[in-house]
Amino acid sequence: MAGRLDSRRAAASFPWADFWEPQVRGSNPAPAVTCNGWQPTPLSNALAYATRVRSGPELLEFGKARFLAELDALIDVYTAAMHPPQQQLPGRRSIMERHAQFPSFRSVVMTQQDGPTRAPADPRARSGGRPYTIVGFAYGFHGTDGQWWHDLVRRALTNVGGYDLAQTWLGDSFEVAEVHVHPDYQGRGIGRVMVPALVYPRLERTALLSTADTDSRARRLYRGLGFSDLLTGYRFPGTDPPYAVMGAVLPLRPGSAPTARGNPAR
Repeated sequence: MAGRLDSRRAAASFPWADFWEPQVRGSNPAPAVTCNGWQPTPLSNALAYATRVRSGPELLEFGKARFLAELDALIDVYTAAMHPPQQQLPGRRSIMERHAQFPSFRSVVMTQQDGPTRAPADPRARSGGRPYTIVGFAYGFHGTDGQWWHDLVRRALTNVGGYDLAQTWLGDSFEVAEVHVHPDYQGRGIGRVMVPALVYPRLERTALLSTADTDSRARRLYRGLGFSDLLTGYRFPGTDPPYAVMGAVLPLRPGSAPTARGNPAR
């Protein structure tokens, strides 16, 4: 069934120890936080789960309505992380609004509680006057024919390996559209938590994403989570830098990527 989500897995204890970095460091460092310091807490259906570290970040799930309501703060994080030309931001906002309407849209957001000794990195990233700062977000959706990215990648994979390869990876896929962390909070393992949390409840066969075809921190992160290259040097229409399209079998198996050109196996 398209866009499946297993509510039992969403409510179950997420395996944070497999993904969380050994410690968190900041400008006001707290004592080292081990992965066991994260305490998964099942919440309501609207908020499937949250994790909290004393004075530390909190991972939340935003439904479609909340995601759209917080677009200003999310785009602030995107802008700080990607440094796009200002004239591109209205188009980026429209894309994110459209993505939120796609099948089985899902988003997770990392927030940092504000306090007298922990001012937000960017005041614009406050969420509607709430006492926290959005420092990172990730979202995706079930991939289907007719979506721009999905159709381009399907065509490229078909050209590389034929219909069977494209269908194996894209026939039942969750597509990770955006993953961004504010620069002031990068290097703390936030992305390594957000991506698995985003795909953890999904029942699609595979997860796919694209990232710059360089030896970047993001590329190394995805490889460490079990993603491998399906396409390299690929240029999306209207973009200059080459991209790598990466895929992984779900559930993620950190450090154990499938063969790039082969068929994923459960």
